[in-house]
Amino acid sequence: MSMHKNLLQITDIAKADLPRIVKRAENLKNGDLRSRLLQGTSWTLLFEKASTRTRISFEVAVSHLGGQTIFMTPAESQLGRQEPLRDTARVLSRYVQGMIVRTFSQSNLDELARFSNIPVINALTDTFHPCQVMSDLLTISERTPNLESLRIAWVGDGNNMAHSWINLAGSLPFHLNIATPPGFEPKEEIVARAREAGASVQIGNDPEKAVHEADYVNTDVWASMGQETEEATRLKQFEPFRIDTRLMGLAREGARFMHCLPAHRGQEVTDEVLEGPQSIVWDQAENRLHMQKALLEWVVGSA
Repeated sequence: MSMHKNLLQITDIAKADLPRIVKRAENLKNGDLRSRLLQGTSWTLLFEKASTRTRISFEVAVSHLGGQTIFMTPAESQLGRQEPLRDTARVLSRYVQGMIVRTFSQSNLDELARFSNIPVINALTDTFHPCQVMSDLLTISERTPNLESLRIAWVGDGNNMAHSWINLAGSLPFHLNIATPPGFEPKEEIVARAREAGASVQIGNDPEKAVHEADYVNTDVWASMGQETEEATRLKQFEPFRIDTRLMGLAREGARFMHCLPAHRGQEVTDEVLEGPQSIVWDQAENRLHMQKALLEWVVGSA
């Protein structure tokens, strides 16, 4: 695995590699492909945060490529006893062939990567969620292969998902329109870096303006894991940002609704939209599996 790469955020993937990874994920999906690429290897899933889609899709993906996974939480390891991350990274590097990490702080993930000599994959931090947005890109590409002039709306919190969409906009030619409540905008340095890379990103506080003429309308929960104490306050501030049939009606005819799940029906999206004909959330969820396989191939240097 000497050719390995880390996937800590989407900007780790070269622009030229993005379409290739999406195409590979499509082929893996359409052919229901398996391989022995990871045969004889073990991958640690180091998860500080709970998970359904990320954990299962990665465990199945590693299995489909011939490897095995070991699931760890702080409660089941020395991480819960404050062993330094650098020590954990150096020890795990001698046992396993890759680390798939779901944690709170991006700086924790970066430290694990710095002291590891095996691939480290970001399976979600508070700052970025690259694997989800890559899966969403696959879901869009299946319907809209040409991203030129595509308009994608993000409505809600300027969170890790918004940041990953902004990163992606720095590498691909779609237009991203983001609307958040005042005070919940994405981090300015992430927006600035993406714009320097050529991103077409609009940031504002008007959900109607953001979804106007959009091809895809995206949202996420209003309070992410670790923000539960803010939930009551957020409900009030985010109320105008709920995706309902009226708001979806401002998007282009045939526009699609996307959500990385889990969804809080009646909060960020109405049941009518989530279960309606414009919703493609279940395809998004399925595509996590196919994209994880393509990303695993990429990090070990075979894609």
